[in-house]
This record gives sequence, structure tokens and C-alpha cells, in this order.
Amino acid sequence: MEAKAVTRYVRISPLKVRLVMDVVRGMNVDRALATLRYMPQKAAREVARTIKSAAANAEHNFDMDRESLYIKTIYADQGPVLKRIMPRARGMANRIRKPTTHITVVVADRSEY
Repeated sequence: MEAKAVTRYVRISPLKVRLVMDVVRGMNVDRALATLRYMPQKAAREVARTIKSAAANAEHNFDMDRESLYIKTIYADQGPVLKRIMPRARGMANRIRKPTTHITVVVADRSEY
């Protein structure tokens, strides 16, 4: 059985989020949360929040045991890019890109395998 959680429109670059995800991919849920707690990246907080949500979905919706949950799939997709303008010298303007990310976490019960 699997449970899924998605956090959408997170204002972090997908590349930065993927660096954090690579650390916790395949880990036990509790161990992954403990690892993320001590990471300084902003993305670690968002990934941890999504993992907690997926674990809560598994417990509440599917009556899974939290101790046996592990991160089966975790990935970050690119969301829409917010485009802003930065005024420059001599009346010019540069574009500022503010990327967003959709974080998806799927947790599964390790005891089934």
C-alpha cells in the first residue's frame, strides 16, 4: 500500500530541492525526518513537511504503521516561474526569474516486501 503527498508552488528552485531529496531517497520516514532536521537548506524544511504529510496520510487513510514506512518515491517537478523586473541604469530593465517547485512524496509499507 502506498500513500502520497504533494506540496505545490514552493518558492525554491527545483535543482536546490533535488539536492536535498537525493539525501533522503529510500530512507525510513523517521530517519529521513531526523536527517532533514539538521540540514541548513530551506528546501529541507519543505521536504520534511511533505514527508510528514505523506506519513500522516498513510496512517490516517490506510491504517499503516508509521514505524514500517519508507520513502518509496520522491521527486521535484518544476512549477510556474514568476517573472519580475529589475530596473537598471539608463532606463533599461532586466528580468528576474523566481522559480517554483512541486514536491511529491510517496511512502510505502516496508513490511509488504
